[in-house]
Amino acid sequence: MSGLLMFALGLIALVLGAEALVRGASKLALSFGISPLVVGLTVVAFGTSAPETTVAVSAVLSGQTDIAVGNVVGSNIFNVWFILGLAALIIPLSVNEQVVRQDLPVMIVASVLLLVFILDQRVSFFESAFLFALLIGYTIFLITQSRRQSSAAQAEQASDIKPPTEAAWDGKLPVQIALVIGGLALLILGSQWLVAAATGFARDLGVSELVIGLTIVAAGTSLPEVAASVSAAIKGERDIAVGNVIGSNLFNILGCVGAAGLASGFEGLAIGQAIVNFDIWVMLAATLVCLPIFFTGREIGRWEGGLFFVSYLAYAGYLILAAQQHDQLQVYNSVLLYLAIPITLVVLIVSFARSLKS
Repeated sequence: MSGLLMFALGLIALVLGAEALVRGASKLALSFGISPLVVGLTVVAFGTSAPETTVAVSAVLSGQTDIAVGNVVGSNIFNVWFILGLAALIIPLSVNEQVVRQDLPVMIVASVLLLVFILDQRVSFFESAFLFALLIGYTIFLITQSRRQSSAAQAEQASDIKPPTEAAWDGKLPVQIALVIGGLALLILGSQWLVAAATGFARDLGVSELVIGLTIVAAGTSLPEVAASVSAAIKGERDIAVGNVIGSNLFNILGCVGAAGLASGFEGLAIGQAIVNFDIWVMLAATLVCLPIFFTGREIGRWEGGLFFVSYLAYAGYLILAAQQHDQLQVYNSVLLYLAIPITLVVLIVSFARSLKS
């Protein structure tokens, strides 16, 4: 199969898979009495994180343990800055109160926990088991919490989703389950084809393997999240768009690293020095920067989405220049350090201060 054909088929599979997954998951939400937000945090998020899990476990089994955590860290940065930014540029995203009060803090705690675990450049077998156990426990908690919500709370969270009817073609439970499973399968297959095709293009253009790993693999394994969140945003199902990103990041840390660590046995996951020195801190910054934006009227506006999007482009630019040891790397670092970052912080502080006054 030629690279161009594989790329086109992968893109088609992503679009069709995202449509099927969002439709099936949103209908299942009301069929089972579970809020759309929780479906986004669990079914959609976990399913679209399958490529990261596959890459992480495969990397461990092939002896490339640094790729396992590197892909997770890179994907989490991509999820917050690129996906939320792109989705918010399409349509301002309302942030559910549960995300602000519960799910975002949990994501921050998970990110800090991963940081603590990798400071010694290794995630042990028992640390991995602890992460995986946290994922199982939190998933059970989310489902139980949703089932106990009042009817009014469920109705408020489901306001953007019309209840399924038996007369509709997607109103029957078997069809909804088939849509979710088929959508996930298409997303995974499409992401694999796109990553393979993009990697081939990069090699043909003479781009180094390091740059491919830092950019295409991390972004490519997040393509299902891109498709699912953007599709949900276009359809107006904003809880799923935001919940998918938060849930995916949680699953990447707790599930992907946990599964990869368990697969590594008692030797644990070896972590590269570059991740410890730089990338993990960028991931934590991308996570923390959500706090003032999510609190500001509980909405990610278009300008805030643009800020996220530009932040990812700046990070990707740094990765490419650093990988090539470009002679302009020092100038680029100075611009980021002394201009872009301070301006971003000032904007966020002013935005947060205004929200407190209102």
